[in-house]
Amino acid sequence: MNKKLLMPGLTLLFLLNSCNLMKTKTDLIIYHAKIYTVDSVLTISEAMAVNNGKILATGSTKDILKKYESDKMLDAEGKPIYPGFIDAHCHFYGYALNFRHIELNGCKSFDEVLSRIQQFGKYKPGDWIVGRGWDHNLWKEKTFPDRRKLDELYPENPVVLTRIDGHVVLANKMALQKAGIGLQNTFKPAEVETRHGMLTGILSEDAADQMRNAIPKPEPGLLLSLIAKARENCFAVGLTTVSDAGLNAETARLYCDLSSEPGSSRMIRVYAMLEPSSENIKQYIRKGPYKNSRIHINSVKMYADGSLGSRTAFLKQAYSDMPGQRGIQVVSADSLRKICKLCLEYGYQLNTHAIGDSANNMVLGVYSEYLKGTNDRRWRIEHCQVVDPADLHKFRDFSVIPSIQATHATSDMGWAKDRLGPDRISWAYAYKSLLMQNGWLANGTDFPIENISPLLTFYASVARRDKEGKPAGGFQPENALSREEALRSITIWAAKADFWEDEIGSIEVGKSADFVILDKDIMLVEESEIPGTKVLSTFLSGIEIYTRK
Repeated sequence: MNKKLLMPGLTLLFLLNSCNLMKTKTDLIIYHAKIYTVDSVLTISEAMAVNNGKILATGSTKDILKKYESDKMLDAEGKPIYPGFIDAHCHFYGYALNFRHIELNGCKSFDEVLSRIQQFGKYKPGDWIVGRGWDHNLWKEKTFPDRRKLDELYPENPVVLTRIDGHVVLANKMALQKAGIGLQNTFKPAEVETRHGMLTGILSEDAADQMRNAIPKPEPGLLLSLIAKARENCFAVGLTTVSDAGLNAETARLYCDLSSEPGSSRMIRVYAMLEPSSENIKQYIRKGPYKNSRIHINSVKMYADGSLGSRTAFLKQAYSDMPGQRGIQVVSADSLRKICKLCLEYGYQLNTHAIGDSANNMVLGVYSEYLKGTNDRRWRIEHCQVVDPADLHKFRDFSVIPSIQATHATSDMGWAKDRLGPDRISWAYAYKSLLMQNGWLANGTDFPIENISPLLTFYASVARRDKEGKPAGGFQPENALSREEALRSITIWAAKADFWEDEIGSIEVGKSADFVILDKDIMLVEESEIPGTKVLSTFLSGIEIYTRK
């Protein structure tokens, strides 16, 4: 044997074997998992490697362990893993503020509302008493309350109680005085309820906003603790990104500060929708979109109407249970046109709240004047609960994105038919029909109006039933989403609706390592098991920020 030929051959063989033994060091390896990557073909992987907060690789357990090593190895023991859930429409800041207020959700009568106020604590003269969540649709007498009892019980305290939808408040005499709201005002007549020449205390839309704006803001230290509590609650249900709908400049600045300070690794990702205030226009919109790893400011939030539950959603025809009443058109077409021009000029997305069929018709019509056909501006309609079938094609024709909240359908189904009648209800909450227009949509909760859990959003989307499993066959099940569609709607499609799909929304190489580990596979278990599914861990940029105890 020629030794001169043998030695180079042995050297090459040694080098090849050495290369096979060398592994890439990473920050984290997860293996023996069932990873729903939510890529374009819904690939399911067994393992992944994470480094510097991003997905480095996905694949089989064998391949990942062969190529990578880490001091942090997590055996998932077959548990399912999904991209971090994204709430495409919520009120995160409002949710945080609510922790200092009285919880009124689920009250079965106005007497129960009063009882909860009395149980909340003792009040000194001048103390503000603030609560949220009452819903007169749950009461025997399904009518708005008035301020008389509040005036009697709390003559020295301003009291403001916000309805569950946020579009109506009940205020007592002192609160009305503090906000400067009287019989002589500049609001639309429907926004300030009167009876026998007196204010009842019921305010809606702009009048309700003025009332809430009069409530003193919490001190900075308390505010930060409230936001921290809201953030931790979101992590506990698997949310890693929230789209906060309707922020003033002060709140937007706060989010920017929180996203850039030491410790910002625990700041939840926020997609900010700005109010079209003069300060926001000057400070943000005219400077163009802003983004860092934790906050993305790129949209303007408008309101076209109110809510169906409070009969302030703007309908083409009168409410079936209130003849002559069509609701409230909050913004005029001309005012909306001004914001459309502004958004086009500075590259901002426009997201408009529209619930009633008349409101949706108006918004789609105005949008069409500026979008002029297929485009990638991703202007959205938030809620789109009641859309005339004759208007559906406009979502497709002008690439308008439906931003839905599936739990609204299951929360409203008990009384929505009363509002709309047998014909209109058949094309309300038509999520499948909306999905078919562009082939995708965004999904959220609208919390604190609804529960913050994205798993309940997923469940309502596919089952069209409430947590008690009612109705048995589902509410208008023809408009249910498939499980894959529902999953995409709270991950990659929600990210796309926020112009964030290149960084988050799926478990793919190069994207932020935002993911959740559940105790059950929501893609396979019986529908009835989905609401009880638990989040075991939540990871944000590769860091485990929540672990179920």
